[in-house]
Amino acid sequence: MSCRVKICGITNLEDAMLAISSGADALGFVFYPPSPRYISISDAQAIVSKLPPFVTPVALFVDAARDVVAELLDGSPRWCLQFHGQETPEYCEQFSVPYYKALRMKPGLDIAAIANSYPCSMAILLDAYKPGVPGGTGETFDWESIPQGLRKPLILAGGLSIDNVAKAIDIVRPFAVDVSGGVELEPGKKDPDKVRDFIRAAKYYG
Repeated sequence: MSCRVKICGITNLEDAMLAISSGADALGFVFYPPSPRYISISDAQAIVSKLPPFVTPVALFVDAARDVVAELLDGSPRWCLQFHGQETPEYCEQFSVPYYKALRMKPGLDIAAIANSYPCSMAILLDAYKPGVPGGTGETFDWESIPQGLRKPLILAGGLSIDNVAKAIDIVRPFAVDVSGGVELEPGKKDPDKVRDFIRAAKYYG
């Protein structure tokens, strides 16, 4: 089975359609204002309204107020939610839509135990840990340190690029990979060649 691919940090329709035509399974939209890839809810909704079927839009939030998430969902039932902060299971589950929880690979963190504490999460995303930065660091982590036997599908993120994604998949065997900065010309603007090459490398690594 080929690995699924999410292209994150989408800020414009051109990049969204590029990712889809290149074979992306999901598109990530960052609703975290400090991020250089931040997009407003209205702009994201306008892009999502033009997407073809069978492509999943993923909304990335970091400790957002409940009303902010609810505003997005009121505009469309199509979203999957990605929670990248300190959100509790109760917080994540209150919206009654599919979601997954992102965890940063902080030394000493019991990833398996935390993953199990989110029983309704569709998957667990593992990202690199950098103090004070909730994601998008462009840094990798030790893939060998990922615990075996996680009970949920694993999404691998953190510093992935054309040069290392095949190796990462070979070691981790994730359900999906998630990339943002590794396929950009600059924050918020994708590089067409990198997007195409990354997806090809991820889906046909073997």
